[in-house]
Amino acid sequence: MATPPARKLATLEGVLERVTYANEENGYTVARVDTGRGSGPGELLTVVGALLGAQVGESLRMEGRWGSHPQYGKQFHVENYTTVLPATVQGIRRYLGSGLVKGIGPVFADRITRHFGTDTLTIIEESPQRLIEVPGLGPKRTKRITAAWEEQKAIKEVMLFLQTVEVSTSIAVRIYKKYGDASISVVKNQPYRLASDVWGIGFLTADKIAQSVGIPHDSPERVKAGLQYALSQSADQGHCFLPEERLIADAVKLLQVDTGLVIECLAELAEPGPDGEEPGVVRERVPGPDDGGSPVTGVYLVPFHRAEQALASRLLRLLRADDDRMPWFRDVDWDRALGWLRTRTGAELAPEQEAAVKLALTEKAAVLTGGPGCGKSFTVRSIVELARAKRAKVVLAAPTGRAAKRLAELTGAEASTVHRLLELKPGGDAAYDQDRPLDADLVVVDEASMLDLLLANKLVKAVAPGAHLLFVGDVDQLPSVGAGEVLRDLLADGSPVPAVRLTKVFRQAQQSGVVTNAHRINAGHHPVTDGLKDFFLFVEEDTEEAGRLTVDVAARRLPARFGLDPRRDVQVLAPMHRGPAGAGALNGLLQQAVTPARPDLPEKRFGGRVFRVGDKVTQIRNNYEKGKNGVFNGTVGVVTSLDPDEQRLTVLTDEDEEVPYDFDELDELAHAYAVTIHRSQGSEYPAVVIPVTTGAWMMLQRNLLYTAVTRAKRLVVLVGSRKAIGQAVRTVSAGRRCTALDHRLSGAGRLPGPRPPV
Repeated sequence: MATPPARKLATLEGVLERVTYANEENGYTVARVDTGRGSGPGELLTVVGALLGAQVGESLRMEGRWGSHPQYGKQFHVENYTTVLPATVQGIRRYLGSGLVKGIGPVFADRITRHFGTDTLTIIEESPQRLIEVPGLGPKRTKRITAAWEEQKAIKEVMLFLQTVEVSTSIAVRIYKKYGDASISVVKNQPYRLASDVWGIGFLTADKIAQSVGIPHDSPERVKAGLQYALSQSADQGHCFLPEERLIADAVKLLQVDTGLVIECLAELAEPGPDGEEPGVVRERVPGPDDGGSPVTGVYLVPFHRAEQALASRLLRLLRADDDRMPWFRDVDWDRALGWLRTRTGAELAPEQEAAVKLALTEKAAVLTGGPGCGKSFTVRSIVELARAKRAKVVLAAPTGRAAKRLAELTGAEASTVHRLLELKPGGDAAYDQDRPLDADLVVVDEASMLDLLLANKLVKAVAPGAHLLFVGDVDQLPSVGAGEVLRDLLADGSPVPAVRLTKVFRQAQQSGVVTNAHRINAGHHPVTDGLKDFFLFVEEDTEEAGRLTVDVAARRLPARFGLDPRRDVQVLAPMHRGPAGAGALNGLLQQAVTPARPDLPEKRFGGRVFRVGDKVTQIRNNYEKGKNGVFNGTVGVVTSLDPDEQRLTVLTDEDEEVPYDFDELDELAHAYAVTIHRSQGSEYPAVVIPVTTGAWMMLQRNLLYTAVTRAKRLVVLVGSRKAIGQAVRTVSAGRRCTALDHRLSGAGRLPGPRPPV
C-alpha cells in the first residue's frame, strides 16, 4: 500500500508582537503575531512551536501547519522560521524600537526612521557612519549601535545553525561571546569543548550537537567527555570523587556503550597527554563512603584532587607552625583575662564557651560548633574582644553577604564574604594566597558548614604561617552546596584539628519556640506547634493548596499580623525547586502578589520569567567577571532599575553593591521570593515560611528541615501535612558524601597531646 504524501507546509508571515510563554530549555514558544490581515487593529494570531531566538518586533516568515486548540482557538504550529527585514517605515520603527539593537529604544527608533525612512536598515547595514546625521546620535552612540548590529547579525547566524539541536537563545549568545567568529567552526568540529567552556551547556546538550554534526556514538572523544560529565555531575551532588566501579556503571548507563570501551577511555583519561598535558582525572586508593570505609579506587577531577590534598597539608602545616602571631595567650592569666572580658561584655561564659575561647586563642587552627541558642555568637564575640585587646589583627569572614553582615553586627568589627576577603579574580584565582597571605593574626570564618572544598582550600592557602584560624558553624545543618563536607571532615574521629562543641541551650533561648523546635527536630522529635507565639503550623494535605496557602501566609497574613515587609522580612524556603509547592512555582505566585505588573513599571520577559523593578533575585552561578570582585552563586539582591534601551537591569546585592546585567545574561538570575532550603544556607531572616508537603517526599530529611528552621530569627510558619513533617523528622540523611579530607588529615599522623572533646 502506497504511503500517503506528506502534507505540504503552510507559510505565514507576520510581526512578532509578544511572547506569551517560552521554555528556556528547548525553545518551545507561544507567541502572538500581527499578520496584517486582521479585521481590526490589534487583532493578533497565536503561533506555537520552534521560535528559538526570535525577538519581539521582528518580521518572521514561518513554515508550519494550521491547527486548533479547544481553549485558545485557531493556532499556527511553527516548524521553522526565518527573519525578514521589515519594508515599511512603521515596521522598521517597530523593529528597531523593540530593544533588538542595544542603544536604540523607541525614541531613537522614531528619530532614525523619520530621518532615513525606508532606507533605514540599508543605512545601518552599509553606511552606519551616516547615523550621526540623526539629532541626538553622537559618534559614541553611533559606534555602539553599529557594533550591536554586527553582533546581533553574527549571533543570529549561530542561532540559526543551532536551531536544529534546540539550543536556547541565551546559550547561543554565550557561544558567540566565547568564540566570536569561530563559533560555528567550534560547534561543528569540537562540540564537546562547549561543555567545559560555556556555562549553561552540559554534556547532554554538547552530545546532542555532536550527534547532529556527525560525531560517532562510540567515539573515544564522546566517552571521555561523558566520564568527565559524570564526575562533574557527582561534584554538583557534593562528591569530591566517585568510586571507580560506580563511575564506570554511571558512564555505561549515560552513554549506552560497552563497558570495555568506558574502561579503556578512563585509563587514557588518567594518563598525561602526548605533549605533557595534565591528565583529565586522577585515580587513588581512598576509604569508601560506606560505614566501614573499606578502600576503593576513587576517581577525581583534577581540581578536586589537588584541593583536597592541598587543604589537608596546609591545615597540618598551620597546626604545626613554630611561628605564633598571638604568642601572648600561651602564658596568659586566664582568670584575669576572663574577668576583664566579663566587665567588657556584662555576661559570664559557660565552661564550654571558656574552653572554646582558650582553644581559638592558643591553637593555630580550631573548630567551634553547636546548635542555635548554645552561645556560638557570644563565644565568637568574646574571642574577638580578647584578641583585639592585645592589638591582634582580626579578620572576619563568612560565605554569604548576609552572614558577613550578621558577623559584623555581632562583633562590632568589619566582616566580608570569603570571596571579597580573598579578592577572587576572573578565572577563580585569588589575590591573596601563600605568596601573598592575609595580614591577619586571627581569621574567623562563620557559617563554616557552607564552605565547600575549593573555597576552603583557597581560604586556608591565604592564612599566614603562625596566624590562628577558627572555623565556626553548625555541623548538623546541610553540608555545602559545592563539593565536600569540610566542617564534618574537620570534626571526624582522628582529625588533628582541635574542636569544641557547645551543647547547653541558654535559658533565654529556651523561651524561643524556634530554638526549642530546632533542637527537637535535630534530636528526631516532632516540633511542638501549639500554643507558641513564634512557631506555627497551617495544616494542608493537598500539595497544590499548600503552595497557594504558603503564598497567602508570606505575602498577606504575616505582613498584616506582624508588620513585616513581605520582600525584606519574609522568606519562603522550599525543600525542592519543582512541583506546585516548589520554589519555582511559588516564585511566580509570590511575584504576582508582591511585585505585580503595572503599566508604569518597566519589565523584561526572559524565557519563562519576567523581571521587574523591585523583584527579589538571586545569582545562580559563580561569575568572576561581574561586580568588583565577582558575584557568586547564592548572592541575593533587589532589581533597582531596568533600561529597555540599554537592554540592562541593575541589582543592588545584599553586599550593597550595584551590579549591572545585560538582558542576555538574565539566565544567571532567578527570582528569590522563594528559594530552596539549600540556597538559604548562611542567611538569616526575621520570618521563614516552609511548605512541607508529601509532594517533596524524596527530599524530606532531618537536616533539611533543621536547616530551614534555623534560618529564622523570630518566626517560623510550617505549611503542609503532619505526615510530611514526620517523614522529615524521622529521615536521617542517607549516606556520606565521597570525600577523603578526613582520611588525609588523620592519615598524616595525629599531633601529640589530647584532642578537646567534640
